[in-house]
Amino acid sequence: MIPREYLRKIRRIELRTSRLAQETLSGAYHSVFKGRGLDFEEVREYQPGDEVRTIDWNVTARTGRAHVRRYREERELSLVIVLDVSASGSLGSGAQTKRELAAEVASVLAFSALKNNDRVGLVLFSDHVELFVPPRKGRAHVFRIIREILFFSPNKRATSLAAALSFVNQVFPRRAVVAVISDFLDDTFERALKIASVRHDLIALLVYDARERQLPDVGWVCMEDAESGEILEVNTSNARVRATFEHRARERSERLRKTLQRTKTDFVEIATSSAYHLTLRSFFERRARART
Repeated sequence: MIPREYLRKIRRIELRTSRLAQETLSGAYHSVFKGRGLDFEEVREYQPGDEVRTIDWNVTARTGRAHVRRYREERELSLVIVLDVSASGSLGSGAQTKRELAAEVASVLAFSALKNNDRVGLVLFSDHVELFVPPRKGRAHVFRIIREILFFSPNKRATSLAAALSFVNQVFPRRAVVAVISDFLDDTFERALKIASVRHDLIALLVYDARERQLPDVGWVCMEDAESGEILEVNTSNARVRATFEHRARERSERLRKTLQRTKTDFVEIATSSAYHLTLRSFFERRARART
């Protein structure tokens, strides 16, 4: 039995993200993620605006009037949401943690897939695959995915993107849309990412909190690594300490960016404090333009 407060939270996210998917992202999702191919639908007379390349010259010669061939996109896509549930997702310096942001981003993608009649699956991972929900269609299935993302309790605290991607590569032999939602605090996944980017239509959605990139000046604080449990006392009033922290954060971001570029993986960064639906829409629009 799901507690009532859990149901209310799931319902709030469902209502908000379903509306965003309908109003903002459904068309962009359809244009960015194409189906496996085209099925022939009909031959009809040429109309102004039709592409010359679609003219059926055999029918045109036989009838004496220009005709074009029309095709229907064969979608039948599977969207696989690969979501990081390691302990570092608990960080949130504002109203929302990285895990909560990831849940909303995943929900928007899931409802966009639902609007386009695509299947949605889920892989939750820490340093191993914690949960696998096979792709299915339907609102009830998307509801379950939201519930699992929000309230699943992982067994481990660490992160292994390689384990998650290797699992996806094994379980999905056919091409799928794979959306990896993580803070990418891991350095051992490049080979698995490269294989996945060849086999699947892969996108990386990096969720982060501003405090991971810039320290506020608030004096001495205790900082704990959520995944290792290591605790460190830091004097945030020391300008050199803050500058070193920011420099290392930039270096880490640049290493990740280069890794994603080497593997030809499209990616977008989404902050916990951002209007994420606008960031997603802008990302999809850029991706659609690049593909055309």
